[in-house]
Amino acid sequence: MKIVSYELFQVPPRWLFLKIETDEGLTGWGEPIVEGRAATVKAAVHELMEYLIGKNPLHIEDHWNVMYRSGFYRGGPILMSAISGIDQALWDIKGKYYSAPVHELLGGKARESIKVYSWIGGDRLQKLARKRRRLSIKDSRQ
Repeated sequence: MKIVSYELFQVPPRWLFLKIETDEGLTGWGEPIVEGRAATVKAAVHELMEYLIGKNPLHIEDHWNVMYRSGFYRGGPILMSAISGIDQALWDIKGKYYSAPVHELLGGKARESIKVYSWIGGDRLQKLARKRRRLSIKDSRQ
């Protein structure tokens, strides 16, 4: 199996999504983003993906090491976010390839439940409150 293509989706105001496709029809999704720097991370993903085209997507650790260690300067939020989004997409492909959830490939479940962060949209608390009031008024009229 080989990586044949990728596509980036920049969604305003701040999101960036990556889709990697294989010659076997498997696709993987990742989110390579640093808030407020989507275009910069997008450029880094383009550079890193040049290396990955034609490679086996299942060799995730090898690819991670090459992407991280091949440059003179390592780390930083832009590079690490680009690598992270690619890493997510490659694990997504691997999970689909083996018909297993990624957490099973990484050693299995560690707990029965966890609390998660949930973002409901909006940047300002006042805007959210106004929106919630409008929805409440709309709901009471129905």
